[in-house]
Amino acid sequence: MASISRRQFVKTGAGWVALASVPSILHLDPASIFAMPVQGGQLSDYLGLFSVDQPTIRKVMEAALERGGDYCDLFFEHRISNWIGLQDDAVNRAYSNVDMGVGIRVLKGDQTGYSFTEELTSESMLNAAKTAANIASSSLKSAPVELSLHKTPNYYPIEQLWDKIGIDQKIPFIQKLNQRMRDADKRIIKSRVWYGDWSSHVLIANSDGRITYDYRPMAEIHASCSAEQGSQREEGSYSLAARRGIDHFSPENLKIVADKAVDRTIVQFEAIQPEGGEMEVVLAPGSSGILLHEAIGHGMEADFNRKNESIYSDSIDKPVAEPMVSIVDDGTLEHARGALNSDDEANDTEKTFLVRDGILKSYMHDRISAKHYSVKSTGSGRRESFRHAPIPRMRCTYMLPGPHKRDEIIASVKKGIYCESFTNGEVHIGPGDFTFYVKTGNLIENGKLTRPIKDINIIGNGPEVLRNVVMVADDLEMAVGGGMCGKAGQSVPVSMGLPTVKVSAITVGGTV
Repeated sequence: MASISRRQFVKTGAGWVALASVPSILHLDPASIFAMPVQGGQLSDYLGLFSVDQPTIRKVMEAALERGGDYCDLFFEHRISNWIGLQDDAVNRAYSNVDMGVGIRVLKGDQTGYSFTEELTSESMLNAAKTAANIASSSLKSAPVELSLHKTPNYYPIEQLWDKIGIDQKIPFIQKLNQRMRDADKRIIKSRVWYGDWSSHVLIANSDGRITYDYRPMAEIHASCSAEQGSQREEGSYSLAARRGIDHFSPENLKIVADKAVDRTIVQFEAIQPEGGEMEVVLAPGSSGILLHEAIGHGMEADFNRKNESIYSDSIDKPVAEPMVSIVDDGTLEHARGALNSDDEANDTEKTFLVRDGILKSYMHDRISAKHYSVKSTGSGRRESFRHAPIPRMRCTYMLPGPHKRDEIIASVKKGIYCESFTNGEVHIGPGDFTFYVKTGNLIENGKLTRPIKDINIIGNGPEVLRNVVMVADDLEMAVGGGMCGKAGQSVPVSMGLPTVKVSAITVGGTV
């Protein structure tokens, strides 16, 4: 089998280089990558991307299981990342990174042995496999099953792979976005644009005989600006992210990003800090889903419940909300940032009902928790990269539409706040206690949105807030920005959404 040294690999991947020179040294032939059907090639095509074959994989698996492990898997990954930054009307940063390696995991019961290598040679992979094997100590050995390619759907088809697109095609739309912010309002004094795209080729093989391949595209653009009015200065931002191609950054979408960033900035000149206290809170559709994700969703990840760390540990088939409330975590949402064709354990992804009609029906399971609870995996095993073992994680978490109308919900509030966008927050996973900073929103007075608000926190408990959801509108929106979820030292891309929701009581930290 051909090999490559890590020194060669990193040296070649540094800086902005012609893509044709990178895969040739990595043994990833550009012609084969660009011509290959992304979800529909042959097993030999995908193995060839990493210069491995079935006998080599089997040999590595046998080494991983030689001390009596129950199961093992190999997670191969090749990722190309590109970033461009613009500030003060000039592109002042542009860099790329190429990363490749394999992570080898061995399971013995609910214990995990894990090792990885950035050298895809037989010797390096065997050494990593033997390290991971040390989790077990038994004379009973499992043998890997013959590999068979498992076909997956494609929830993020794109016309042109990011691998093929040069920086010369990206800079013009970044500059246009920047110029639109500068032209939108004479009070804008600074503007910044951050752009990134990622191409990930992932091959997973396990000792049950399943092997999957996935091409995972991702692109994100983030715009922010500063405005000045007299002695007052304000800032705002907006972002757009998805598993899509370059066509996603159309003039229409770039206009939305620029206008939203400017609007969120300018509105703060008129915003006030409201009185604090416990009051009714209406969560706007879309980005308010961050509250659902952080304060509630984490508590439904199976590892926290398996270890009795979550307040939901004994709540399966019990009511946790009003019957109008249903919550799903969905890996099949087309082009969504958190979508997956298969999870990072080669399991099929799915739309998982966590809460159905107010009843907690399922946790989010990886292989370990599914075995513990004697259920099927929900396809929620995720990892940051080949350097990390998978754990249960959210994908696209949202509340389904309810029976109410947005205007009806706002009209029902005599005194409260309408929360539109959030920034920093803090959550304690076990009990679900949270604090979130509301970046933009409005007062609600006598059933109408009145003054814009700023500089407030909302403070509460996630499970309690879920029980206090008393109205749910029919206007579900998914947040379009880039969300990264951190857990156990790993970050993964996620999506979140919400319809307009009324919570009967949350503590608002405003003026006294």
